[in-house]
Amino acid sequence: MFAAISTTAPTKSIEQQVLRIISKRKAIKAVRLRRTASLSRDLRFDTVDLVDIILELERNFHITVPDEVPFNTVGDFVRYVTAHAA
Repeated sequence: MFAAISTTAPTKSIEQQVLRIISKRKAIKAVRLRRTASLSRDLRFDTVDLVDIILELERNFHITVPDEVPFNTVGDFVRYVTAHAA
């Protein structure tokens, strides 16, 4: 009678958007980003890169990311945005 509401589609869409934002920063194809990839070691992102990504995520998802939130992997960004995006 009632259609089931799927929660995976919005989550997948958020993940794809986050990966796109991260990939744009260093011209890395989004499909090549692994959630376990280290931002500093594997992707060679520096502090400026991370701040730019955070600012872009805040703009795109209308969220605020506190300074003390640690982001070490691609998955950290995906998890934070998924949990805090409206």
